[in-house]
Amino acid sequence: MRLPTLLSAIVLVLSTTASAQSAEDTARWQRQAANVTILRDDWGIAHVYGKTDADAVFGMIYAQAEDDFNRVEANYLFALGREAEAEGEAAIYRDLRMKLFIDQDTLRALYASSPADLKALMDAWADGLNFYLHGHPAVTPRAITHFEPWMALSFTEGSIGGDIERVSVRALEDFYGGQRIGARPRDEAAPVFEEPTGSNGIAIAPMNTLNGRALLWINPHTSFYFRSELQMASEEGLNAYGAVTWGQIFIYQGFNARAGWMHTSSGVDNIDEFLETVVQRNGQYHYRHGDRLLPMRVRRITVPYKTSGGMATRVFTAYFTPHGPIVRKEGDRWVSVSLMQDPVNALIQSYQRTKASGYDEFVKLMELHTNSSNNTVFADADGTIAYFHSNYIPRRDTAFDWTAPVDGSSSATDYRGVLAFDETPNVVNPSVGWVYNANNWPWSAAGPDSPRRSDYPVYVERGRHETARGEHALRLLPDRTDWTMASLTAAAFDSYLPAFATMLPALVNAYDALPASDTLRGTLAGPMALLRSWNYRWGVNSVATSLAVYWGSDIQRRTFRDARRAGLAIEAYVGTHASAAQLLEALVAAKDSLTGAFGRWQTPWGEINRFQRINDDIEPSFDDTQPSIPVPFTSSRWGSLASFGARPYPNTKRWYGSSGNSFIAVVEFGDSVRARAVTAGGESGDPASPHFNDEAVHYAMGSLREVYYYRSQLAGHTEREYHPGE
Repeated sequence: MRLPTLLSAIVLVLSTTASAQSAEDTARWQRQAANVTILRDDWGIAHVYGKTDADAVFGMIYAQAEDDFNRVEANYLFALGREAEAEGEAAIYRDLRMKLFIDQDTLRALYASSPADLKALMDAWADGLNFYLHGHPAVTPRAITHFEPWMALSFTEGSIGGDIERVSVRALEDFYGGQRIGARPRDEAAPVFEEPTGSNGIAIAPMNTLNGRALLWINPHTSFYFRSELQMASEEGLNAYGAVTWGQIFIYQGFNARAGWMHTSSGVDNIDEFLETVVQRNGQYHYRHGDRLLPMRVRRITVPYKTSGGMATRVFTAYFTPHGPIVRKEGDRWVSVSLMQDPVNALIQSYQRTKASGYDEFVKLMELHTNSSNNTVFADADGTIAYFHSNYIPRRDTAFDWTAPVDGSSSATDYRGVLAFDETPNVVNPSVGWVYNANNWPWSAAGPDSPRRSDYPVYVERGRHETARGEHALRLLPDRTDWTMASLTAAAFDSYLPAFATMLPALVNAYDALPASDTLRGTLAGPMALLRSWNYRWGVNSVATSLAVYWGSDIQRRTFRDARRAGLAIEAYVGTHASAAQLLEALVAAKDSLTGAFGRWQTPWGEINRFQRINDDIEPSFDDTQPSIPVPFTSSRWGSLASFGARPYPNTKRWYGSSGNSFIAVVEFGDSVRARAVTAGGESGDPASPHFNDEAVHYAMGSLREVYYYRSQLAGHTEREYHPGE
């Protein structure tokens, strides 16, 4: 009878300990919440004020959870390799990919050894989320029911497509799934015609502005609702405003009172594959390096996944060399991947740059070399403007083609540190008075003052041609000295579509060359007359925009593989290499598609191209019978700086946008900072909230609202003031 009594005593002790711990946690959370004030403005945007930076982090993550806990959790399910716990077996290899690079035990150790001030931020981050869940029992997490501080180290960069996502899940499954190892070609061998992604950043020096103040244009092109808009401030010098990737502790793209930063995706070649020569000896795998055989590091990785009967697990034996994890096989050699992995410094850099008061402090942080996948466009109140190229570039032997796998057994392919700031193609205070980046190369970042490609190793930039958006920006930025916030906004919504100016003359020539007896002359007479007189500008009432976009989409699908093989921008290829038959057949198809969908090919663009938000599903759904808003601007594919990535869905005839312009802001620096902004849809993820879709009309019109940066500006614009937990 003693055994049940002993078990009962143990259960009682454990229950009492758990209750005490819970009560202790709750008391700690409530004490910190008392140091935090959240003001919601009349757009539902959170302005978070804390006594310390940690208080501000506690409040800002609490506010994010209020707005859209689902997206906060989703980002950490992905970052931690735990999607299969929520989604099931289909996500196993996505999770394995993340776990190859992000090991929880390693992150715990890194957290434990982190600087005290960083640990305080991570502690506050976890406490803010756990306090939210404690006070909202009706919220049911999909998998993460408790957040731990070390988890913040799993997601230290706010890019929508992180470095790890460059690793092919399909090839990973081939290798670790034990089937068809090495049988499938690399992903690059079968390119897919997809909506382009990316962002725009523009900085204008005081010499080129009407009132002598620097301007910054912030325009990420991402999936809609990917980031929260908020402000976080403390009595320790923090006061940052901008876009926060859901769940993170820092403003990713934004500004403070003295400086602003806009990140764009970089074309840098800083993720490398190594061909490993693998030998098995005494039941253990070794890799060759020079004349030595060295044992591979082996790690057992467990991936839990949801099934109809509960949770199950898959266990993988993963292999590593000093280059990185093995991710696939090519021929008889294994392939490892090397990418930037320094989560502590990455989180420090991402957070501390939000407090940088100007150029010197911002550049000092770049000595950490952890901003790997981003370019940065910068401006500050002292009038400095700059373009910074990717902040992590390994120094390598240029005798090798680093865009392809290199021989990992050769010491000649070993990294030799990283390029210093002065060794990368940056631009600071160019004489032209402007810098920009539109996910293109740095060789045109400041017009004639741009870096010269010949001065840098080839691996600093993979781009082979200027982009259509780059060409568009270069039409707008030079030779102006009267820039204002309003005129910069107007330029960023300029309606010109340079891709069609390149492509359509070839179509006109093909049509004009048709014999007089060809029936296509009559079939296409109306569309050709319209396109021939078009000024290449989008608009909601423009039929030519509809016809051009349908034609352009069709001709690019027909030719994009040939364009890639030729090393040409696709619009350049269409304009110079597409056959007359391809060009004309694409127009016939466009005319027929428009007629089939809308009853006539003469359909204005605004009747087709729509913004709609009817739920908060991460994978969007749309419905032609539900309300929607016409959007005049187009995909960035055509060189539109204002991007709206739209397409029809299986149940729709209209095209609905799901990516492109997301958070937009224009900022003016001086004695004080002024800003205007707009967010796709609205701040809240709750369809019942008045802030779920209250910015949609402003978004579609390119009409930016005032940003309430200073607390005094919130007078008369405060919807609610409260402490977390109230």
